[in-house]
Amino acid sequence: MVTIPSTMLKIGTTMPPFELPDFDGNVHSSGEFQGQPVLVVFLCNHCPYVRHVVDTFTERVKEYQEHGVAVVGISANDVENYPQDAPEKMKEFAGEHGFTFPYLYDQSQEVVKAFRAACTPDFFLFDESHKLYYRGRFDGSRPNNDIPVTGEELTRAVNGMLAGETIPREQIPSVGCNIK
Repeated sequence: MVTIPSTMLKIGTTMPPFELPDFDGNVHSSGEFQGQPVLVVFLCNHCPYVRHVVDTFTERVKEYQEHGVAVVGISANDVENYPQDAPEKMKEFAGEHGFTFPYLYDQSQEVVKAFRAACTPDFFLFDESHKLYYRGRFDGSRPNNDIPVTGEELTRAVNGMLAGETIPREQIPSVGCNIK
């Protein structure tokens, strides 16, 4: 396992357009979310950092969605070398963890490169104009560091964005497994 930090796309950047299939082959695009804040999260099924936060993340997502925030998960790992991240496994993972959002597959890795995502999980929160408001970590918890998983940093950003607050000055990069 190689652990790396996010590359921290510049605040204010317009959300890169995307059109990707979910694990059932249904295509979703960034155009579906016009006028709506969007949280884009780069995930993968086997990453211990994702597995560490996924259940709390899924709970928080439901709260975000209740407040009008769209959520999209994207997996971009090379499934030839990492078959546990293949679309049929994505479907199992989403079902096991109760995903209420589309979980998309970026086979070409063009979208992950456009977002400059570097690790899983990597979080990108865009306002209703699709300008980047927050990119950073879920919280300070990591596998084996004994800090509880709360999602407090991402949730604070979502709440601040929804309340019209200025962009948070301190944004700590997400850390996780490198995207393969």
